[in-house]
Amino acid sequence: MTSGGVIMQQSNDGEQIPSHIAIIMDGNGRWAKRRGLPRTMGHRQGAKAVEPIIRRCLELGVSSLSLYAFSTENWSRPASEVDAIMSLLREMLHSADQYRRENVRLRVIGDRSALAPDLLREIESAERESAGRTGMTVNMAINYGGREELARAARLLAEQVKDGTLSPEEIGEKQVAAALYTAGQPELDLLIRPSGEKRISNFLLWQCAYAEFVFMDILWPDFTPADLDAAIEEYRRRHRRFGGI
Repeated sequence: MTSGGVIMQQSNDGEQIPSHIAIIMDGNGRWAKRRGLPRTMGHRQGAKAVEPIIRRCLELGVSSLSLYAFSTENWSRPASEVDAIMSLLREMLHSADQYRRENVRLRVIGDRSALAPDLLREIESAERESAGRTGMTVNMAINYGGREELARAARLLAEQVKDGTLSPEEIGEKQVAAALYTAGQPELDLLIRPSGEKRISNFLLWQCAYAEFVFMDILWPDFTPADLDAAIEEYRRRHRRFGGI
């Protein structure tokens, strides 16, 4: 099914399903604070919320799921919290093989230059092992920033111009999209942000051009497949005109 040139998925009952969903996993620290727990416990609980959402997206037939795990700005947090988040990411990547049966391809998007060597090895191993899977792509955004992604795309295109494989006149939206981390994946249809905040925080800036935004007052560690279903139901009620009438 298409709308405005954007490919849509349909569920088994014929309902419209977003092809590409992005989630800003926000509210871990506040979840912990409300319970008198260390912020690190909020991040651990937030990590537990990921698997049920992946499985629900698979059930619905979503093609791509992008999860904002760690931003380029998150390095400014206390070192102990950053270390705890990185340890959780290692655990998640190490256990990524559990999605073999579900046929999930894992990709890590973001600037890898600042990541520890052992984390890079976990990333490369998870990506390599899942490369041939076709059920759904999960983009885990680690050290990701939307502005950084666009600057990187500009550098890649500039290199092509320098090499003589591309002329400046040929650069358009198609060429920019092909230089992004999400190249070859469906257009972003739906961006969900739990936690009550109403901003996109430098996430998928190019991809958000025609995405629908759903902001929810639930904290990420409490986010369930039922909440995902509610966000998709809100998406279904929207009339996506893509500049038309």
